[in-house]
Amino acid sequence: MHFTEVAKTNEIPAGQMKAVEVEGKQILIVNYAGAYYALGGRCTHMGGDLSKGKLEGKTITCPRHGSQFDVVTGSSISGPKIGPLHLKTKDETTYEVRVDGNTIQVNV
Repeated sequence: MHFTEVAKTNEIPAGQMKAVEVEGKQILIVNYAGAYYALGGRCTHMGGDLSKGKLEGKTITCPRHGSQFDVVTGSSISGPKIGPLHLKTKDETTYEVRVDGNTIQVNV
């Protein structure tokens, strides 16, 4: 594992996110309250693109079926809602992030 530059800090303002690919992995970089977090960019339910989801505070909601994840811990908050069904989903993988000057780096 090693740190790889993925973005500049001015590319991801507070409350925003950016999808990146590192070593074949889709990763979502999120600026929550001025700190940067990295988690898997695809929903663990059916692979929805989380970068197209809705970010509210530290919760990202998948655009496909509504699964929700905590961007700080990667924990699944709620599973997908398909009709009357409320299913469980796995936690997202998280990655260590460091900021060096104005560069955001992720340990993959």
